[in-house]
Amino acid sequence: MKIPVIKKLVETQSIETLLAAEAAILEEQELAIEVEGEDEGEQLTHILAAVWILNQMHHQHVDFKTALREYTQKVRTSIS
Repeated sequence: MKIPVIKKLVETQSIETLLAAEAAILEEQELAIEVEGEDEGEQLTHILAAVWILNQMHHQHVDFKTALREYTQKVRTSIS
């Protein structure tokens, strides 16, 4: 998971576009947008993180840094 990649997706893509990219990866199709990552798993991780963060920003009315912090805490908790 690379924060700069997630930030770029949040700043440049809509939730709808990201959801379409998620579906494309799951269906093993070519992506319509550029998503950095070493493989499809890392690309999917970046897309899912960006979708989660955008949802938080819109529904909880928080800024990017707050939503990112919440996401990384959620990930750390799930790993522990």
